[in-house]
Amino acid sequence: MKTVAEYISFLQGKGFKLREEALGFISFGQRYTGAADEVVIAAIEATLKHQLHFDGSYFVALLEQMKGHQIEDRKSAQAYARKLLN
Repeated sequence: MKTVAEYISFLQGKGFKLREEALGFISFGQRYTGAADEVVIAAIEATLKHQLHFDGSYFVALLEQMKGHQIEDRKSAQAYARKLLN
């Protein structure tokens, strides 16, 4: 399992640059919701897939929804994100 910091480094290694504002939203969202790293990573992935760029308010809202549905693992977070698209 990767940490959020490791995942961000991975994205940057692939050429995807997150601005300071995006990093702030990620940090805030994780602290605000108390979400595990794997759920935050799934929310970052879903945000990028759904919005085609990093949208901080979408990301935080998605994390809040996941917390409200008591999603605590990556598999459940990914399934929830897929469900939103349908």
